[in-house]
Amino acid sequence: MPQSDPSRTETATDKQRNKAREKGNVPRSQDLSNIMVLLGGFLTLFLLIQIMAEQMRDLFVWSFSENLSTQFAPESIYYLFLTISGKLALMLLPVMLVCALIAFLTVRLQVGHLWTLKVFKMFKNLPQNFNIINGLKRLFFSTQTVVRLLRSLLQTIAVGFASYLVLKQETLNIIPLFYQDAETVTAHMLLAAAKMVAYTLAPMLIISIADLIYTRWDYEENLKMTKAEVKDEHKQTEGDPMIKYEQRQKMLQARQKRMLESVPKADVVITNPMHLAIALRYNSLEAPSPVVLAKGANFMAEKIKDIAREHHIPLRENKPLAQALYKSVDVGAMIPEELFQAVAAVLAQLPKFRRRQSSSW
Repeated sequence: MPQSDPSRTETATDKQRNKAREKGNVPRSQDLSNIMVLLGGFLTLFLLIQIMAEQMRDLFVWSFSENLSTQFAPESIYYLFLTISGKLALMLLPVMLVCALIAFLTVRLQVGHLWTLKVFKMFKNLPQNFNIINGLKRLFFSTQTVVRLLRSLLQTIAVGFASYLVLKQETLNIIPLFYQDAETVTAHMLLAAAKMVAYTLAPMLIISIADLIYTRWDYEENLKMTKAEVKDEHKQTEGDPMIKYEQRQKMLQARQKRMLESVPKADVVITNPMHLAIALRYNSLEAPSPVVLAKGANFMAEKIKDIAREHHIPLRENKPLAQALYKSVDVGAMIPEELFQAVAAVLAQLPKFRRRQSSSW
C-alpha cells in the first residue's frame, strides 16, 4: 500500500534497504513464482508425455499380464509395491526437479541472495502486536486488498475464458471420437487439455508480471523516508559534526601532549623568536640526521620554549631556519638535505657538538 504519510517523500537509502532485507522484507510476487512453476511443469510434461505414456503402458501390461498369475503373499505384494512405486517415481522425478529448480530460480532472481531468521521473530511477538481492529482495516480498507481482489478476478476470468475457447473449438470433434480407439481418444483429450492450459497460462503470466511490477512499486513506496530520517541516518553514518569536532580536538590535544613530553629530549630549540619554536634532536645512533621532536606556533611555541627553559635546553633564534623547519618538516621526521648546513651551524655552537664536525651528519 502506498505511504499515507505525505512527509515520506525521500527515496530509501541503501542502509534502509539493507535493514528491510535483514528483516526479510523484500519485494516478491508469489503469483509469479506459482505461474512459472506451473509453466515449467507443463512444458516438461508436454516434452516427456510420449516417453511417460510408453512407460505407463509397459507398466500396465506388466501389471495385468505377469502379475495376474503371481501368487499373492506379503513378499510378492511388497515387491509389486516397490516396483510400481519406483517406476512412477522415475516418471515423475524429472517434472518435480524442473518445478523445484524453477521455483528456486524465480525467487532468487526476484530477491537475490537472502538468508535471515528474523522473519520468525514476528511469531514470538505476536501477542503484543496482535490488533484485531488494525487487522480488519488492512483486510477490508487497503489498496493491497483491492489489488488482490482485482488480480484474483482477472485470473478467474482468464481460466473461464480459456476453457470456453477450447471447448468451443472442440465441440465439432467430440462426435467422431465415438468411432476411435481408446489410444486416439486419450491423445485427443490430452491435446485439448494442453491447449486449455496454454490458453490459461498466457494471460496469467501477464497478470503475474504486472503484479510483480506493482509489488516492487509498492515496496519502494513503503520504504520511503522523511527528510528528517535521511538527515538522522546521514549523521549516524558520517558522524555528528559537533562530535567529530570534539574527537578531532581530543586527538589534537593528545598529539600535542605527546609532542610536549618529547621536548626534554631535544638538543636545541630553534625560535622565530616570538611566533615559532622547533625542537631538534640529533643522535647518530638513532637517525642519520637531526629529527624534529616538536614544533608549534604562538601559544604552542611558548609552551615548547617554557619546557626547554625548565630543562635547560638551549634556545637559538634563527628566523629563516625556524620558518623553513616549521613549513617543510613534520614532527618525528628528519630534516631535509637542503637544511643540513643551516642546522649544522646551529648545533656546532652548542657545547655538546663543538668537538664534532658538521660533516659527520
